Amino acid sequence: MASGYVGILTVELHFPESGSLKGKRKHLKSAQARLRERFGASVAEVDHHDLWQRSRLTVACAARGHRELQEHLDAVVRYLGAQEFELLHAEREVVVPGE
Repeated sequence: MASGYVGILTVELHFPESGSLKGKRKHLKSAQARLRERFGASVAEVDHHDLWQRSRLTVACAARGHRELQEHLDAVVRYLGAQEFELLHAEREVVVPGE
């Protein structure tokens, strides 16, 4: 029996309206804070630090059940897709600790 599940979501974001790194960071900080508050997720910008219209984030969530985790990750993708920036790509991986 599984002892819980961890979902790892890697997303590519595009900020077409951003004209500077400062503008991109403003959007990213807001999105990261909301993902933490709303979904209890851990979030890190993992690539494209020096590009002002692009970012790659890794989002990690944990849940007791596999179905619950998939619903959680779906909600994160829907949330990111509904923002003023563009969600270009989302890739997910599910890890079962101890396996």
